[in-house]
Amino acid sequence: MEQIDLLMQGFAGALTPMNLLWVLVGCLLGTAVGVLPGLGSSMAVALLLPMTFALDPTAAFILFAGVYFGGLFGDSTMAILLNTPGQASAIASTFEGHRMANDGRAPQALATAAIGAFVGGMVASALVVFLAPTLVALSSAFGPPEFFALALFAFVATSSVVSDNVLKGLAALIVGIGITVIGVDGVSGLPRYTMGLPQVFDGVSLVTVTVAILALGEVLFIASRVRRDTEDLEIRGAKGRPFLSRAEFVDAAPAWARGTAIGLPFGVIPAGGAEVPTFLAYEAERRIDRRRRNPMFGKGAIRGLAAPEAAGNATTGMAMGALLALGLPVSATAAIMLAAFRQYGLQPGPLLFENSADLVWALLASFFLAMVVLLVINMPFARLWAKLLLIPKPHLYGGIALFCGLGIWATSGAVFDLVLLLAIGVVGFLMRRYDYPVAPLMIGMVLGPLAETSLRDALLSSVGDPRVLVSSPIAIVIYTLLAAVIALSVRTAVRSRTRRDV
Repeated sequence: MEQIDLLMQGFAGALTPMNLLWVLVGCLLGTAVGVLPGLGSSMAVALLLPMTFALDPTAAFILFAGVYFGGLFGDSTMAILLNTPGQASAIASTFEGHRMANDGRAPQALATAAIGAFVGGMVASALVVFLAPTLVALSSAFGPPEFFALALFAFVATSSVVSDNVLKGLAALIVGIGITVIGVDGVSGLPRYTMGLPQVFDGVSLVTVTVAILALGEVLFIASRVRRDTEDLEIRGAKGRPFLSRAEFVDAAPAWARGTAIGLPFGVIPAGGAEVPTFLAYEAERRIDRRRRNPMFGKGAIRGLAAPEAAGNATTGMAMGALLALGLPVSATAAIMLAAFRQYGLQPGPLLFENSADLVWALLASFFLAMVVLLVINMPFARLWAKLLLIPKPHLYGGIALFCGLGIWATSGAVFDLVLLLAIGVVGFLMRRYDYPVAPLMIGMVLGPLAETSLRDALLSSVGDPRVLVSSPIAIVIYTLLAAVIALSVRTAVRSRTRRDV
């Protein structure tokens, strides 16, 4: 098949010594950041974004992909060992994974998580290889009305799903879109919301916003919560066999399969990332466990850990496919990677596969390599990763703040951008402090220009007739799905309020 030939060419590019080095470095960095509570792949990619411009695009995106997948592995390690998930996508793994650790089965729990993530990631990567041409063909049928509908779907779906409070999600989205309209309008040539400052006539840099919101904002939030008492962190049960017995493997295998099946569709649905499918996978296993003669949930059920881990990496793998073929970021980290493509003058979508086929297929091949590398470095070295928590917080977060400033200075060399970094970092701190989701802001920041340009082009082509926005079957399908998402969100909100009233 043509896809197999292209993938083999991709492996030829990815297996060069330098690219293999970047796979390893990305996996190590992603895992190292993931095991630090409060950090994650989105922050790691944000910090690396201004520092990778010296690399060629293929090496840079192989590095980013390794960080993306490695962050999920690291998040799960801390969720299991210390009941401290690095990101929301690892929360579901704490329920049964930490109970396994408390029972002295931490190595088995870590092995379950590593194998589950490997299975989910490999299946998703294989599907991306075979479905990418189909997604590219589908994306070639998109025009301005369809792209506007897709952006609108991403806006509303992300805002309503990733936050318990829909209004907070919409507020974060509006902030992100509002930042994108600052600068000189490309059509009229008039400045918009610049407050007379010539430094923002070209707009606010996406790199500055990304680093400020995800990295500096997190540093300020952690600094505001530092406690005076310092407790030693105990790493429980980190000794023993880092593999599963035959009985444990047989018990976990169906959960890995079900979790993978649940996670795959969410890779192309703008639902904020892997948080939703991991909880759905956990809930599905819990319902199945209730029917067993000897229910294990609440006692360290291996299936309750296997399913969320497989679902999370399956979603991440498919999200990369959606990003490459459709240019659709379904999570904050994917949005940052889309920004990275644009920094290199590349636009994900059908033209990317035509104009940069070497980059795309080398990147797809690196997904498989990253899965293998992560399995190798995580199963035997989990205890070593946990020791990173012993780094004093002032040193750790002080270093992150320093890298934030150095990265922005390296990209612009302007004091104004450093001031802007601090100001937006304060906004990121306030969002964390008052529980406003970050993903809608990033999605709004990245897709805002696409939505505005598509809306203008569609209306110009129809001489101002708004019916053009619903003139194609694809647009109608997208709006139907959007209505279903809104209805589901309203139903969930009404149910939760009814339960509180009762």
